Amino acid sequence: MQGLHLTADLSDCQCDAHWLTAAEPLLAHCVQLVAASGLQAVNQLAHTFPATDHGPGGVTATVLLAESHLCVHTWPEQRGVTVDVYVCNFGADHSAKAHALMDALVVLFAPRALQRQALQRGALASAEC
Repeated sequence: MQGLHLTADLSDCQCDAHWLTAAEPLLAHCVQLVAASGLQAVNQLAHTFPATDHGPGGVTATVLLAESHLCVHTWPEQRGVTVDVYVCNFGADHSAKAHALMDALVVLFAPRALQRQALQRGALASAEC
């Protein structure tokens, strides 16, 4: 069960607004970033939430990985994004790939403020992540 769970809360994102509201293009780009990081996508799902009085609806883009998952949630009315990258490290250490994926997503959204966290999950193997 040993793995690495990365989270990021991105605020005041300076990216083009369509990355915050267009579920399918965001999902396709996430799949490309997954492949570029060396992880393996096995399924994907995107959802667009309805607009409200506060503005356009946000989106959720989820990529199921052979190694675990990527999930991106947007709040366009706040220009905010949350990102989760979780990789299990069974059989191989995928930590560097998880960090590369997270870094690429931060670049995409270009936040003015960013809070990152990393959580080691499960029993640690003899070699740390």
